[in-house]
Amino acid sequence: MDILRIAAFSDGDAGGNPAGVMIDDALPDAATMQRVAAEVGFSETAFAAPEGDGWRVRYFSPETEVPFCGHATIALGAGLVRQFGDGTFALTLNQASISVEGFREGTNIAAALQSPPTRSKAAPPELLAQTLALFGYSAEDLDPAIPPALIHGGADHLVLALKSRKALAAMAYDLKTGQALMRREGLVTILLAYAETPRLFHSRNPFASGGVYEDPATGASTAAFAGYLRDIGWPHGGGIDIVQGEDMGMRSRLHADIPSTPGSSIRVTGTARMMNGG
Repeated sequence: MDILRIAAFSDGDAGGNPAGVMIDDALPDAATMQRVAAEVGFSETAFAAPEGDGWRVRYFSPETEVPFCGHATIALGAGLVRQFGDGTFALTLNQASISVEGFREGTNIAAALQSPPTRSKAAPPELLAQTLALFGYSAEDLDPAIPPALIHGGADHLVLALKSRKALAAMAYDLKTGQALMRREGLVTILLAYAETPRLFHSRNPFASGGVYEDPATGASTAAFAGYLRDIGWPHGGGIDIVQGEDMGMRSRLHADIPSTPGSSIRVTGTARMMNGG
């Protein structure tokens, strides 16, 4: 079983979020995919096999299957370009149909995913209180211009926007407590964000639900967050850039294009670097 190791949303030839990618004639059974994802040890591994005119795709973290993973989709796009050349590839997920486009860009590969539809709603007060307690934040740490919300763009996330970069850098929490909270609430990640400008954000993504303390780049939450900014009338000017992973020494860069239609898909773009040849 050939597993590619690809860092998605890299910052040039460094950084990015490592993902495993398996492209084969048929998908293994779920137990095998779960075992392989645990052996690979990255936050997600994408498994893809031909189906009709596109690809059937499933994503597994070391501990559980997830419905959609942005950085693993970008990594998969890079793997498909590596094997089949530049192009746009249709992907069928467990709960949605999306696409990823990729093309070679020097030694790296640029890729863009088209997310599932997005939606958002206000965060329940009890969940907000529990999440603030988890991280040791208070209501005074939050940016009132971007209220806490449950956001979706293929997977469910909770977003907390912080007033300062210092508060973002100070993020800390207990993994087991966070895992229990996120699994109980059906959250794939919690997105902590700081707006440096209306179009440039810094973010951190605890992924305790998958047994991972923090993700250095998270395309799924970026898509959901971009859709939420559109929902609240944020002055995004048609797109945002996100710097993620900086506080963990794995600086990553993500870009999201935001169309005006409510609930529509978000295009999330980044580069990918091969970690084991290519």
